[in-house]
Amino acid sequence: MKVSSRGEYGVRAMVALAKNHGQGPMSIAAMSKASAIPMSYLEQLIGPLRRAGLVKSTRGARGGYTLTRDPSEVRVGEVYRIMEGPVAPMDCVSEDLTDQTCPLIEGCETRPVWLRVRDAIVTTLDSTTLGDLVAQSPNNRPGADAPAAAPAHSDAASPD
Repeated sequence: MKVSSRGEYGVRAMVALAKNHGQGPMSIAAMSKASAIPMSYLEQLIGPLRRAGLVKSTRGARGGYTLTRDPSEVRVGEVYRIMEGPVAPMDCVSEDLTDQTCPLIEGCETRPVWLRVRDAIVTTLDSTTLGDLVAQSPNNRPGADAPAAAPAHSDAASPD
């Protein structure tokens, strides 16, 4: 299964909002910079997230977007499904039963492996929250903001 840029960017945008949670609205420009998503594309992605109730907008000079829930309450699977639709590594095992149109479903020897793949993806997406991603971010690890250690200097004269 390949995640499209829409799915990847949607999750990255939500992580940017999660990192900013509690600090007021985040402008599209700030989200774009924080998530490395072009502003024009980000503007297209934010609409479905807003309509789904995951983000809210605030108008005005200090306006922007905020999460509607705490990052620890927003599952990556929710964001993924808004951006990509149902999890479906193969049409025959889509979460949406109406997509399961393959005439070989009954008695198919390979379908069990695709069901396991789908279930593993669903479990991973639905057991991970935006809060988890923020907590696991390399920028949130101890010492991430610390300057690099200066090289050690020897006070002894070097031999010629």
